[in-house]
Amino acid sequence: MEDKHIAVGQLERHQVLVILTSLMQQWKRRVLIAALPVSALAQPPSTRISAIRCGTSGAVATAPTLTWHGDVVQWAEWPVRLGAKGIRSRIIVARMPATRLRFALDIARRDDVMIPWSLNEAPSDAVVAVNAGQFTDAGPWGWVVHKQKELQPPGVGPLAGAFVVDSAGGIAILTPQEIASWRSPLRAIEAVQSYPMLLVGASQALRALCSTTSGIDLTHRDARLAIGVSRDRNGETQVLLALSRFEAPGGVATRVPIGPTTPEMAEIMRRLGADRAMMLDGGLSAQMLVRTLSDTTRWPGLRDVPLALVARLRRD
Repeated sequence: MEDKHIAVGQLERHQVLVILTSLMQQWKRRVLIAALPVSALAQPPSTRISAIRCGTSGAVATAPTLTWHGDVVQWAEWPVRLGAKGIRSRIIVARMPATRLRFALDIARRDDVMIPWSLNEAPSDAVVAVNAGQFTDAGPWGWVVHKQKELQPPGVGPLAGAFVVDSAGGIAILTPQEIASWRSPLRAIEAVQSYPMLLVGASQALRALCSTTSGIDLTHRDARLAIGVSRDRNGETQVLLALSRFEAPGGVATRVPIGPTTPEMAEIMRRLGADRAMMLDGGLSAQMLVRTLSDTTRWPGLRDVPLALVARLRRD
């Protein structure tokens, strides 16, 4: 067979990305095919997850029974089987009381220029750290507010919500329609925009997640990271994070970028009790750190990012 070489320097950047994306998709298909026979082997109990159904507002979600680790910030692993083929994944879930923490963006800089961020750059006093928002080759996409300074205006997109922190340290997830009221005057101390929204209130899915004509890829599988807000039994706001990991033969979770579809991720957040939720950048970027009194647990990504969201214990 003739050996073919591609001179990267002779191709435009976008052509290189197209080739790499194609190779990645071929590789993912081979991994999926190789993993399917594993479903017949003995595995820990797992939850079957299908795409969320629209019109489920007010419907009781079947919450998973999880074994929680940690103190103020708690985390657990939730084994799931995705879709009709029962693709095995593990959902890393973190939950935390918003009133006990202060959330802020973490931006790695050198000479006022953003540089790549990974969990290695997470502040030593951060009890939670995750990659934030969505990204382009030029840096973060969409609305970015840091220390009550708007660094970037909102991006345009019907499903692009925002995670915001107010002056009292309160947090919220905004729908696209609500962002404008937080900008004039600027009420956000910290804000990051991302997409797509998964749940828009009362654990209700966006109609676009149930429509084949919405322009959203409803079948693509990838590693996922989502953030949500919920209320506990006392009515206090809780922040939820969910990170997916593909489960390879032998029950080993890996960073292979295979995981829930977007509608399946919406159903996962609904079952976890989120009222509102949105996706953060997933795929190779998805990464999370949880630090407790006894240890620090990391789920690293494969790609550094220019922006992160961290939480510290409140001292006030």
